[in-house]
Amino acid sequence: MDSLSKSDIDKNFGKILRDFRVKNKLTQEQLSEKLGISLKYISRIENGNNGVKTQTLINYMNILGITPNTIYAPFITNKEAAKNIEISEKLSSLSDEKKDFINAMIDLLQELS
Repeated sequence: MDSLSKSDIDKNFGKILRDFRVKNKLTQEQLSEKLGISLKYISRIENGNNGVKTQTLINYMNILGITPNTIYAPFITNKEAAKNIEISEKLSSLSDEKKDFINAMIDLLQELS
């Protein structure tokens, strides 16, 4: 596996976080208030000029509804892990009713194993 640079990771995280902020119709200023961090730090994160602390990343994810798969999927090369992410992403696009049905089917399959 090729080594990933910190810069590549920071830029990818920044793009995802900016895209979700915009999707949630929040300005950088509004998000900085919700996160309790400076507007300058938000800008640096979104431009990929700054890494994001774990606590800040988790807060971003909770406020903007971002799943860990969305954040980390671009960096996963393990085939089994990538397949699990693919399945999870497909599930996330389903209605709650269909998710409940799939969950019940998985429970049934596990009982039969």
